[in-house]
Amino acid sequence: MNINVDQTYLDWPFLEDHHRTLAIDLEKWCQEHLNNIDHCDVDRACKDILSKLASGGWLQYVVPKEYGGIHENLDVRSLCLIRETLARHDGLADFVFAMQGLGSGTITLFGSDDIKREYLPAVASGKKMAAFALTEPESGSDVANMTTTAELNDDHYVINGAKTFISNGGIADYYVLFARTGDAPGAKGLSAIILDADASGLEITERIEVIAPHPLATLEFNNVKIPVSKSLGNSGDGFKAAMATLDIFRSTVGAAALGFARRALSDAVKRTNERHLFNAPLHNLQLVQGMLADSATDIDTSALLIYRAAWTKDTKPGRVTREAAMAKMHATETAQQVIDRAIQIFGGQGVVSGVKVEELYREIRALRIYEGATEVQKVVIARETLIQFEE
Repeated sequence: MNINVDQTYLDWPFLEDHHRTLAIDLEKWCQEHLNNIDHCDVDRACKDILSKLASGGWLQYVVPKEYGGIHENLDVRSLCLIRETLARHDGLADFVFAMQGLGSGTITLFGSDDIKREYLPAVASGKKMAAFALTEPESGSDVANMTTTAELNDDHYVINGAKTFISNGGIADYYVLFARTGDAPGAKGLSAIILDADASGLEITERIEVIAPHPLATLEFNNVKIPVSKSLGNSGDGFKAAMATLDIFRSTVGAAALGFARRALSDAVKRTNERHLFNAPLHNLQLVQGMLADSATDIDTSALLIYRAAWTKDTKPGRVTREAAMAKMHATETAQQVIDRAIQIFGGQGVVSGVKVEELYREIRALRIYEGATEVQKVVIARETLIQFEE
């Protein structure tokens, strides 16, 4: 299906020629390979999409070149372009790609050479499905309050506790697990460890159904043994590892929201051209024109914030906490509004199951929560702003 979207943003100075080529090539690939994906069996769909993404070479963007990737280091602008394009076509395809990145990013940043060689090429080839196990039943945004424990016993950790809302839970081949090793109180007492899915004592206790079908699960750990050699970074580095990983991928969440918003605007414009009201096209109504103008402006603003954050991460040293938080917050919040306007333009047809804008309405809602809810992003932005003015 040919989706008419504005791609003039590809000429912006944040992007290089290889980014523009990537966006064009991926758009063509999506039109050929992402039509009519059956979401009814979500596990099977994710595995099929993983295979397609691997065959297309797109998973090579989530690992460094040394381990089968495209770029020497993770290129956040490429990740954003890929997520934006995939999301515009199919939300589940974006989900699968995103999890391969999020579930391997900590390995790229903190893994030993042996761990990188064991996991990263398999992620890039689609042979291993990745997952990121951070959220707990009683500690969502409050990561430092997690209670899952990893007790050191000779050359291995013994894991006890639970995680919930874990993407790819139950179908992943491994989890990047964050647990309390007790090195210090709060955030300083957390560590990151790789947990293979076949480990004894790991139990999938619940598969969680949400409004936009995705593979989510609750995991319980009952004396699960993990070799210390599976640690990512030093003991006590878990919070730092989680935040560094999210620093890379938080902007890409905004990019996925941007993809949803672009698709909603494209479909809305098409609807206003085809639908007639009072003997004239719907787009002749000034109220409708105002809705389209607001949506187009929201989309461009989000894109500017996203690719500024991605460019900063790719080209400047240090963290991009403020820029990534702004991009994620604005893009996800305004995408919800863009999609809502599109549904209003569609009228009753917009809430019919199977219509794309109805699917987008369900897809976008979770992005305002995961990888740091909007309210948390505001706290982060305010904190960084206060620091900036103290200097």
